[in-house]
Amino acid sequence: MRVLMFGWEFPPHITGGLGTACFGLTKGLVKHGIEVIFVVPKAFGDETKEGFRLVSASDVVLDFHQQQYQEFWQKVQYMEIGSNLVPYLDPEEFERITTKEVLAGKDVSQTVFSRIYSFSGKYGPNLMEEVARYALVASSIAMKNTFDVIHAHDWLTYPAGIAAKEVTGKPLVVHVHATEFDRSGEHVNQNVYDIERKGMTEADLVITVSNLTRQIVIEKYGIDPEKVITVHNAVEPTDHPEMEGVQKHVKEKIVTFLGRVTYQKGPDYFVEAAYKVLQRDSNVRFVMAGSGDLLNRMIRRVAQLKISTKFHFTGFLAGPEVDTMFAMSDVYVMPSVSEPFGISPLEAMRSNVPVVISKQSGVAEVLKHALKVDFWDIDALADAIYGILHYDALRKMFGRYGKAEVDNLKWDNAAINVIEVYNKAVYK
Repeated sequence: MRVLMFGWEFPPHITGGLGTACFGLTKGLVKHGIEVIFVVPKAFGDETKEGFRLVSASDVVLDFHQQQYQEFWQKVQYMEIGSNLVPYLDPEEFERITTKEVLAGKDVSQTVFSRIYSFSGKYGPNLMEEVARYALVASSIAMKNTFDVIHAHDWLTYPAGIAAKEVTGKPLVVHVHATEFDRSGEHVNQNVYDIERKGMTEADLVITVSNLTRQIVIEKYGIDPEKVITVHNAVEPTDHPEMEGVQKHVKEKIVTFLGRVTYQKGPDYFVEAAYKVLQRDSNVRFVMAGSGDLLNRMIRRVAQLKISTKFHFTGFLAGPEVDTMFAMSDVYVMPSVSEPFGISPLEAMRSNVPVVISKQSGVAEVLKHALKVDFWDIDALADAIYGILHYDALRKMFGRYGKAEVDNLKWDNAAINVIEVYNKAVYK
């Protein structure tokens, strides 16, 4: 079976778990004999390609005089291309950026229909313009290749998946890694919601990364439960013996938060819990690794609480830096308000680090050896962190059994479940 797959990012050029998941799943599919044509907006040349074909949309030249492109353009108008949308920003940060870079009055259609278009492949103010062009490229690639099924990851590529389906008639599977309700709470961006719902509606089958996300898809988007199938994420196996010799250079225990510093990830709950722990034990250091629209607010709050000598901000970490951070950590915390899945706890457990996660996360559905608390319960979060730090038997049990548990959560197994979805879409 051959799959035409659309994704917005691919390692090492990632901003979060989406690119990591795409990479792991693709490798798993290839191991099971599935041929994959993976299309990204822009390939940088240093991506790891293990048995599959990586296509850069920036290299595709379009003849915009062809009728099918003009017809498709009429169908993507609902996207309101010039909307200045930048994902993962709160209103304050959004206003700061968009007042600097205004697209109003720009002839977007002329840009999108240029013969050669250079994608940034990032989440900038021209994002919706890139989404539209990506969909046009998708229809061109689909017409020139043979495949059995289309797989589109996350809302940015749903229009591309729809375009490929329209020109070939092949079945479409969309993969929901997160929804607008996860990113924005109840204050959804209507443009994004419309694209998400359109993609799910047009898809033959919908894959969600957790049952938590499945319920959102069914209840908030009105999608038929019969076509929504949960396939939990996994984690890449790793063996880094060199990490065993990593030095902390501090005598204190280290508690780590690693992820986007945004509303969805609950960084403010981590800061408040850190304050409570430090009132009971000053021999602890807290690390917030990541970047995002709430970062400055978190820095200010740490200063207000007068715990800045025990609190560190590293900025965004990727690749070996993540492994090094986990090697230095005694506890990993993910207090997400709404987490469709959450791969980072698996990465921490893979490094023998005990984890504390919110009950409002998809990964809580598959993990047994993790402490689970409600994201809003700062006292319970602080107690969980304190308990792991001070009771060696508890720490060793969660570290040992947690690693054994996560070693069985492999992308190879997730790929088998995805192949079953493909077969259902193709042969239904």
